Order: sequence, then C-alpha cells, then structure tokens
Amino acid sequence: QVQLVESGGGLVQAGGSLRLSCAASVSIFSINAMGWYRQAPGLSRELVATINSVGATNVADSVKGRFTISRDSAYNTVYLQMNSLEPEDTAVYYCNAKRILDNYWGQGTQVTVSS
Repeated sequence: QVQLVESGGGLVQAGGSLRLSCAASVSIFSINAMGWYRQAPGLSRELVATINSVGATNVADSVKGRFTISRDSAYNTVYLQMNSLEPEDTAVYYCNAKRILDNYWGQGTQVTVSS
C-alpha cells in the first residue's frame, strides 16, 4: 500500500504561483512513477505532469513552460510548481503513484485561480 498526502492548494489570482506537495508513505524509488492529475467541474480527470523513478519528467502541453514537477527523495515528496496561473487551471489536483500493477491516489487539493 502507498498512501499519498497532498498539500499546498488554495486561492490565487491569475498570474500568481502555488506549489503543491505530495508526500508518499514509502520510498519514492520503490514507485515506478508519480504524477499530478487535475479534474475541473464537469470534465474528465487529465494528466498534468509525471516523474518516473529515474527522474524523467513529462508535462502536459497545456501547462508546459508554466508548471514544473520535481521530487525530493529525502522526504519521499513530489512537488508541482505552478507559475503564471490562469483561471483555466482551476481544478482539484490529485497526486498519483504507480507501483507495479497498482495505482494509488491522494485525496485531492483544490486550486482556484481568480481572474
């Protein structure tokens, strides 16, 4: 089992920044990949960014150049730095971990960007 605890969401004005954190209950090196997904009201959950066990990252085109995913193995934590936020980024952001055949989700953290 992998437990994920997210933090860092909130309300911010357009153009502002937020950093989301996702702390895993196991070593992130034992996890194949971790990432962030988001879900806006009435829409499907979508990929935002991922980072795998060797540190390779993948970022959705819609946030490329504005969002950065990183990790700190000492704290088993993955971060999502979000800059130049837009109202369209408003959503619940979920942390995800893939370990062998299992898929784990955090409880979600709300990000609201006002115009």
